[in-house]
Amino acid sequence: MELWIAITVAAAFLQNVRSAMQKHLKGVMGTTGATFVRFGFGVPFALAFVFGLNRIAGYELPPVNAAFLAWMIVGGLGQIAATFLLVYLFSFRNFAVGTAYSRTEPAQAALFGLIFLGEKVTAGVLAAIAVSVFGVMLISVAHTQLSWRSLFSSLISRNALIGLASGTLFGVAAVAYRAASLALGGPNFMMQAAVTLACVIVFQTLVMGVWMVWKDRAEIGRIAGAWKPSLVVGLAGACASFGWFMAMTLQQAAIVKALAQVEMIFTFASSVFFFREKINAMEVAGCLLIVGGILMLLIVG
Repeated sequence: MELWIAITVAAAFLQNVRSAMQKHLKGVMGTTGATFVRFGFGVPFALAFVFGLNRIAGYELPPVNAAFLAWMIVGGLGQIAATFLLVYLFSFRNFAVGTAYSRTEPAQAALFGLIFLGEKVTAGVLAAIAVSVFGVMLISVAHTQLSWRSLFSSLISRNALIGLASGTLFGVAAVAYRAASLALGGPNFMMQAAVTLACVIVFQTLVMGVWMVWKDRAEIGRIAGAWKPSLVVGLAGACASFGWFMAMTLQQAAIVKALAQVEMIFTFASSVFFFREKINAMEVAGCLLIVGGILMLLIVG
């Protein structure tokens, strides 16, 4: 098994843990606060990764350059904007369609990887991405009255367009993070990923911190009151992001994000085995498609 595969699966699992904790925090703070803790409380852990690799493992700190800073800013802002659009979808009654289209991130990352980095993927990899993306989309709309036909006929709806925009920005962010890490040029994929993560997460914390001071100061107090569970979210989020950045330094962002769809399987398993939720035929079909797409990816990728 290639190293990036193991790292991606581990990162997907940790992201599932982080998401579950963030849902818990939504009961004591708003969407902005629950989003902020992912970044703000991850800063000390991200800095610890860099410190440990430098002081303990002995890896040199790579010099930061203009290309790195540019890609880091693009990725950081793109991820914040993508998350905002995804959260904005939840304010609409029928947000499932938009959420489904936001899951087109791996396919869009393949396009942006080609445009910005000149990275090409094979027809087999594109097919694997398409199968897994379709599976995720099915799960996203499994509890609605939509049919497969109406899902695609809704492409020009407001929710679908917002979802596609979110997926676009997530795709841009993934490619930008890979470009930023590669721009450092060494000393190895772990230190490149750690430095990229530390810079990105500090930048995002500053941006969101300024936003809350300007628009929602009361949220700061709610965050402070829930600092203990927020630390868990920060740790899980930082570890997951470190995994994503390492994997995307080793492999194309589109391929990593396609394999990352395994997170949906983890989420699905949790709802079935821990929360005893019922499943329907569309959810089963979606899971089978995700598994099939991932197996295709591992075989042809």
